[in-house]
Amino acid sequence: MEFRCRLGTPSGEIIEGVYVAHNEAALRRELEDKGLHVLSLRTRGAFAGLALPGRKNTIPRHEFLVFNQELATLLKAGMPLVQSLDILRVRLANPVFKAVLDDVHEKVRAGTALSDAFTAHGEMFPSVYTASLMAGERSGNLDAVLRRFVAYSKVIDTVRSKTISALVYPAILVALAIVLVGIIAIKVVPTFSDFYASFGSELPLSTRVIIGVSDVVRTQAWLLIAVAVIGSLSFMAWIRQPGQQARLDRWLLRVPTVGPAMHKFATSQLARTLATLLGGGIPLVNALDIAARSTGNRYLGAELGIVAQKVREGQGFAATLLERRTVPDVAIKMIEVGESTGALQEMLNSLADFYDEEIETAVGRFVTLIEPALLVIMGIVIAAVVLALYMPIFQLTSVLGGGR
Repeated sequence: MEFRCRLGTPSGEIIEGVYVAHNEAALRRELEDKGLHVLSLRTRGAFAGLALPGRKNTIPRHEFLVFNQELATLLKAGMPLVQSLDILRVRLANPVFKAVLDDVHEKVRAGTALSDAFTAHGEMFPSVYTASLMAGERSGNLDAVLRRFVAYSKVIDTVRSKTISALVYPAILVALAIVLVGIIAIKVVPTFSDFYASFGSELPLSTRVIIGVSDVVRTQAWLLIAVAVIGSLSFMAWIRQPGQQARLDRWLLRVPTVGPAMHKFATSQLARTLATLLGGGIPLVNALDIAARSTGNRYLGAELGIVAQKVREGQGFAATLLERRTVPDVAIKMIEVGESTGALQEMLNSLADFYDEEIETAVGRFVTLIEPALLVIMGIVIAAVVLALYMPIFQLTSVLGGGR
């Protein structure tokens, strides 16, 4: 890694330069051993936490959860934190994660808090994780907090994977239908078009439409691809503008059938995040701020940020949710009960479990209905295309039969 440093020499001179080192802590020790005073030190390049050329700076989620589970086990067994990190970093196979953990180990050994060491790597780690570490350090119960975070992540991943798995088969059906119609339009229709052109007679409207579409696809294929690419790039540029992601998420919540399911999933994720943070000893206002940054739906995240501000000003949590209409009414009622009885964490966990079951039921019902519907639609489309192609032959046969 390359670091841009501003240093002070023993004679009082200030120098600047770029230095190469394995991590920040090692470079600091090296410079201090030379008698230099580190005035500022920052990573050179686009990534503040890690810069590995040629590699995508991501950490496999499964490997990250296994690391936390093993770290919690070592800490519970009485192993010191620095020694636990040293054991685990040697066993890592992923080079990105290993480089990050080497840096975390050096920082912790130098006296930095574990939460601060992970926070230094920016968005590579979720804010829920670093906040949980901070809560565990303050309470002196880091292993229990780590176990709670692992359990939270596994539940979220399970709901997400079940939803995706249920939608795979309908997606495959749609893709096969598109491919089949495309093959017919590009390969089969031109053959019929040349055959009918030799007759010199007017074709039925449906046949002319099919042949026209096929001609456009074959002759303007590169133009269509260019339009699709430009449209995709334009959409990506638009979505990256401030506030546009939240606007899109708000629109998605209003889509019939899909919107309510997305709202339930976001509410479940929000409730479980809050329950995890509250269980770690983080105050409600701070937990709301963290959950607002962690939720996948940017619109709901922005709304939750407003809720956090109003709660900070002294308003009730459930009352503010009701005022902003951030979550469904059922969720508000359950949160109100939990807030009034002092069992908010337990009620939030129950709320998350309730919506997880709702999502699973809704997705199962949707898949049960959509699979036969897609098969029927595929059959109708393909039958309509085939019928349009053969209709001139049927008409010609009818005319010849009548002439006899």
